[in-house]
Amino acid sequence: IRYHGLEMHYTEIHIMFVSVSIRGSDGTILLRGPPNCEEFQTFQRWSRYVTFSKDGALFGWCNGEKVNVVKSSTGELLKSFDLPKTSMLEFSPLGKVLVTWKQYTKTQDNPQGEANLQLWDLQTGDCIKTFYQKKVQGWCPSWADDESIAVRCVNNELHFFENNKFETIANKLHLQKVNEFALSPGNNPSKVAVYVPGSKGAPSFVRLYQYPNFAGPTSALANKSFFKADRVTMLWNKKGSAVLVTASTEVDKTGASYYGEQTLHYLATNGESAVVQLPKNGPIYDVSWSPNSSEFCVVYGFMPAKATVFNLKCESVFDFGTGPRNAAFYSPQGHILVLAGFGNLRGQMEVWDVKKYRQVSKPQAADTTHFSWCPDGEHIVTATCSPRLRVSNGYKIWHYTGTVLYKEDTPAGKELWEVLWQPFPAGTFPEKAVKYQAASSELGSTEAKPAQVYRPPALRNKPESSTYKLHEDEPPQNMKPGAAGEKQISKAALKNQRRREAKKAAKQENKSDEVPHLVLEPAPASQAPVTSSHGDPETDKKIKNLKKKLKAIEELKEQQAAGKPLQKNQLEKMQKEAQLLKELEELELEV
Repeated sequence: IRYHGLEMHYTEIHIMFVSVSIRGSDGTILLRGPPNCEEFQTFQRWSRYVTFSKDGALFGWCNGEKVNVVKSSTGELLKSFDLPKTSMLEFSPLGKVLVTWKQYTKTQDNPQGEANLQLWDLQTGDCIKTFYQKKVQGWCPSWADDESIAVRCVNNELHFFENNKFETIANKLHLQKVNEFALSPGNNPSKVAVYVPGSKGAPSFVRLYQYPNFAGPTSALANKSFFKADRVTMLWNKKGSAVLVTASTEVDKTGASYYGEQTLHYLATNGESAVVQLPKNGPIYDVSWSPNSSEFCVVYGFMPAKATVFNLKCESVFDFGTGPRNAAFYSPQGHILVLAGFGNLRGQMEVWDVKKYRQVSKPQAADTTHFSWCPDGEHIVTATCSPRLRVSNGYKIWHYTGTVLYKEDTPAGKELWEVLWQPFPAGTFPEKAVKYQAASSELGSTEAKPAQVYRPPALRNKPESSTYKLHEDEPPQNMKPGAAGEKQISKAALKNQRRREAKKAAKQENKSDEVPHLVLEPAPASQAPVTSSHGDPETDKKIKNLKKKLKAIEELKEQQAAGKPLQKNQLEKMQKEAQLLKELEELELEV
């Protein structure tokens, strides 16, 4: 810019606003924010279903009469379709195709029914193709990120279409009883994971294929078979190089849990496969890949549940110990991890800096039924929605440091149904340094107050005893005794360190002038501890018996302190403590 002969330079500043869709019984609104949230668009008519396109540029909703598509940035109406019975809709990854689904119905006049899955060209508004899709599970076709292929599961076959040409099936993958698949994210070459349930004593299995190499038994990139699987959940990492398979049974035949049984399996496109060994027994509540695709977090075990981060070798990287949690959420940039306990838990959240494995905050959001990260990696939303909970509906927008920035309670008699962040393309919001100081806000923070330890009625109004615990609390590995300030090292490094220490100790023993050292086998764990000898076997035996009786008396004292009623003979035994101590002292003096 030239002004009065002076040259001036300016920088164009782009401010990215993130929208959040709020859908409820009063209609649907779009909020602009955070941190300052203000209403942007209002749709007075109630919405049955809402969705954003993958890049967040388009926003679509159906209201029982029409299906509308608008620009997220301006609210400008782009397309409107007269589809009164539509229940669900979805955009293809590049926003070229809109998919709508309605309930499949048959009539006397039309016993075959009407094709209820429709694909629409968003440029022309024309219907590209219609399909019959009776089940709501897996209703939407899966696309590769560049829309080079799309996949549908039809009667034990996977049908592949190329470049959105749905009139012609480009390829088929046929496997007996295949009922679930997961297409890898990313561009070509696309991979697909398929699950076939077991039958008649044969195991279930998951196989990985690379499109379009489906011919022959050796065409699979990886294969993992397992028993005890009524259903599976397959989760690809962001790079499409590995998939985690959670296999579940409806019933635990051992009777240990009413959640059924779960096992976690790892498969990679390089052919590697493994069972992820979890140190604690119990259900697998959640599995989450880090956006860096090289680590994943598992929340598992009977309450209080453990949470552990594993690497691609299925080795433990960091153990968060135990706590009231059943979910794990990585930020979109992968620098922060939130461990949370929702549902039948109190809504406690633990926010962790993943690079330093240091806890940032510990807020609490009671009665939460929905949690999601904002694409900026700075903010989160928690909500209480119907029909999961029909009272106390509302939502809060937080900063990850535990501060509530915006809060909206749904009025009595009204319901909140869904809260949905506007997505953005990867890389739009770069990773920022993790802050530990709480962000400022008029609403403040809701740090979880330490709950008072439950004490059974028998222990109340009595001195606290460390011998009674409702359950064992395990701290994170960097907070365990002896771990402070120590650098966390891998298993291989630890093994090498122990080997060097053993070698050094052996050299020192060889140099000493003592009698040659005999290498003895370690004593079994059940063997009694070695006691000092006094020369007289009879005296040693008496001393040993006295110590045994005194130890039993100490245990009875602890039980009495814990509130356990004792028998008459046990009380009499406790009264003999002074006599036994005197006898022990005399025997030791004689020696």
